[in-house]
Amino acid sequence: MSNREVYMDHGATTPVREEAVEAMLPFFKELYGNPSSVHSQGRKVRKAFENAREKTAAAIGANPEEIFFTSGGTESNNIALRGAAKRLNKPGHIITSSIEHHAVFDVCRDLEKEGHRVTYLPVDNMGLLDPSRVEDAITAETFIISIMAANNEIGTVQPIEEIGKIAAGHKILFHTDAVQVVGQLPVDVKKMQVDFLSLSGHKFNGPKGVGALYKRKGVKIDPLYHGGGQEKKLRPGTENVPGVVGLSRALELSVEEIPGKKAALEALRDRLIDGLLKIDDVVLNGHPEKRLPGNVNVSFSFIEGESILLSLDMHGIAASSGSACSSGSLDPSHVLSAIGLDHQTAHGSIRFTLGRGNNESDVDYVLEKIPSVVENLRRISPMGKTK
Repeated sequence: MSNREVYMDHGATTPVREEAVEAMLPFFKELYGNPSSVHSQGRKVRKAFENAREKTAAAIGANPEEIFFTSGGTESNNIALRGAAKRLNKPGHIITSSIEHHAVFDVCRDLEKEGHRVTYLPVDNMGLLDPSRVEDAITAETFIISIMAANNEIGTVQPIEEIGKIAAGHKILFHTDAVQVVGQLPVDVKKMQVDFLSLSGHKFNGPKGVGALYKRKGVKIDPLYHGGGQEKKLRPGTENVPGVVGLSRALELSVEEIPGKKAALEALRDRLIDGLLKIDDVVLNGHPEKRLPGNVNVSFSFIEGESILLSLDMHGIAASSGSACSSGSLDPSHVLSAIGLDHQTAHGSIRFTLGRGNNESDVDYVLEKIPSVVENLRRISPMGKTK
């Protein structure tokens, strides 16, 4: 094993930044009151909690009353989609894409079992959705459209503002899973014309197990759970105060840093892509320009991604073979299949996601180690090519 560690799996999760940890600590120790309590301890905690709501709202161009704290992106997606379906109270039509995260994709599959019809729109070979396909798919029964802001695996950024305009024009609810975008690219829910937006703290150097759902003022959905008055009864249960405080601090700082961070990550990303494409039989997956700043997804022909990951891990390099939530699956990624990759090529794909703390030295270290890894694996590969 290598003594050096290079973490390039920020798309899966990020280390919690020190400022967020410091903001959280008092709420584990001194300020431990329940924010629903009327005594002074509870009121102090409530004030901090609502301050965190204000910061979270400001970061995405929302109003504080439009922010509902959750356990993360998956719960936010479920509340929006299932809540809208529950409110409809009859079979309806949902429009989504063929490359959504499982936290949307699997919810839609489940809603189909309840009688709803779902259209899974195709994307092009770079993972980009044509907004005209969304408009063409709309029917009289369509009640919600859910399109991710950027893909978690291949990094392609979708034309959300154009889709939002279409949804608004037809008076159809519009949800976006923006988990990979918030804190990485500028987000303005009003310009995007979204009714719902999901975000998750651990994707922008905040704590795990906490996220938020933006719900536009005036939009009505039914709650999935019952049992308390917290979060206007939309997400009842005692609030995760330390998590929310940490999320809001990390988000505040991440948004402030976007201009410089975006340019720096894009430079590192392009340096890594250029180096990887110098290896024979390697292709870039996703859009070459409309792409998340830190996302690099490539396919290595004739070898399996899992073997590459294990070899890289021996050199202290952390990457992934797809979304972290499904990395244990032997099936090829539905995202890579949707952009036209065959089974073998999809299985030879690796995702590097750069983030806070990565530098040129990290990129150069990866580019130094990976050619021999690929060469050695191809030499013993049964898939048809040796060097």
